[in-house]
Amino acid sequence: MILGLPKNTEQLMRPDICVIMPTIREFECLRSYFQNAREHDFDLDRLHIVLVTEDFCSTAEMQSLLDDADVDGEVFDGTRRRQWFEEHEIAEYTHLIPEASHAQTSFGLLYMWANDFTYGLFIDDDTLPHLEFDYFGTHLNNLGYEGEIDCVSSNSNWVNVLYQNVEDHGLYPRGYPYTAMGESITAETRYVDDVVASQGLWTNVPDLDAVRILMDGDLQGQAQTRTTASDFTGTFATAPDQYLTVCSMNLAFKREVIPAFYQLPMDDNEWDVGRFDDIWSGVFLKRAADVLDKQILTGGPLCEHNKAPRPTFDDLANEAPGLELNEYLWQIIDDVGTDGDSYAEVFAAMADVLADGDWSMYNNGAFLNHVGAYMRDWLDCLAELDSIRRPLPADD
Repeated sequence: MILGLPKNTEQLMRPDICVIMPTIREFECLRSYFQNAREHDFDLDRLHIVLVTEDFCSTAEMQSLLDDADVDGEVFDGTRRRQWFEEHEIAEYTHLIPEASHAQTSFGLLYMWANDFTYGLFIDDDTLPHLEFDYFGTHLNNLGYEGEIDCVSSNSNWVNVLYQNVEDHGLYPRGYPYTAMGESITAETRYVDDVVASQGLWTNVPDLDAVRILMDGDLQGQAQTRTTASDFTGTFATAPDQYLTVCSMNLAFKREVIPAFYQLPMDDNEWDVGRFDDIWSGVFLKRAADVLDKQILTGGPLCEHNKAPRPTFDDLANEAPGLELNEYLWQIIDDVGTDGDSYAEVFAAMADVLADGDWSMYNNGAFLNHVGAYMRDWLDCLAELDSIRRPLPADD
């Protein structure tokens, strides 16, 4: 059972939480999240849902779900996203959102930035909340937490977010560098007072990469080894100058991090690099958080991950072009942006290193130049939105 954290009783303007869910199929899972909120007396009026989908999906049914549940929100297929860019006079930046990619969550970040939400929350459409957790409340408690907590580090500079029962299950999550495996973990109690991201973990199907799933003997993209609530014993912080895999399946964050939290342009690129959008954005966010003396908590609330079967080799084909880059990206940016005073400044420094570097020693190294250029465009786009930001209309 995840250890509880003190309640944050601060009352904020509503809606103050932008819930972002990319979906082309199982959007009905939102009903379970709404039910969880009701059972734990969490005020649904605080939520504004942004469903990011495609033109071939039933946007009318998605909007009907929100209307029937009496929860505020909007649905954006490809056509509506393009219209939104035009209405906000930033049509030159539509390339930042890749087609048919999980990285379309970046559209939700732009929407959130334009509308002054205080908190963001990523939910994947193949998850369900655990009934015993106040799902939304626990995330907000984490983001408001001040006090002592286990702070975890390792001798490889990477923390396996599944470390708490790794002796039994032996799992490493998607995006964890292979060269960082076999690490020695150290946990010590430290005081934290500025948490900017809350990563909830997952039971049932673990979030593994294709190589690890194949090593686990599974050809349907799911892994034979499963996780349960007993595999997680508490919420913890990742120590400064340490990295962790950040998965956007179950993740809350403060608005302030958005300049350093672009979900990278995966899938829709000439190198066919995919599946590292949230992983690499987490690397950049952790670097910026360390420079600015902020913290990321990992643990609760848990969600149940019910990944649909699909060929493991399809995921391998999407991941393989970026596997080598994933081993070195964190080392490239590890000492970058030290003098930055804001997320934007640290992110700009990382963007410059990637955009201007010679990465020809790596397979598909030019993709890092591509990423750096898009990171620069991300900051420019946010600056444009800053000049015309329009708050959401007040409730009648």
